[in-house]
Amino acid sequence: QVQLVESGGGLVRPGGSLRLSCAASGFAVSAYDIVWIRQAPGKGVEWVSTINAAGATVYEDSVQGRFTVSRDNGKNMLYLQMNALKPEDSALYYCQRVVGAFRGPGTLVNVSS
Repeated sequence: QVQLVESGGGLVRPGGSLRLSCAASGFAVSAYDIVWIRQAPGKGVEWVSTINAAGATVYEDSVQGRFTVSRDNGKNMLYLQMNALKPEDSALYYCQRVVGAFRGPGTLVNVSS
């Protein structure tokens, strides 16, 4: 069955970096559009980035230039490299397959001094 599992979150100081991973199973990541989304405490879900099946990427304005999404087709993995992190980036981050809206349990990112 389709599964996605995020990892790599943690506590980081402002200006720091984290790399989130998304392990997919039950489908090929190269064949589907995948989004990274996040939800901060008490707030709604926010779209962060998309990597489509062709490998093209697009980013939400506030993360453009700081975040980079990539994938490893051989490992069936996706990654979100996050640099120059800000406190407002703190949230539970999810990877989600667009078709069927399959989502993992999320990984928590806390940017704080």
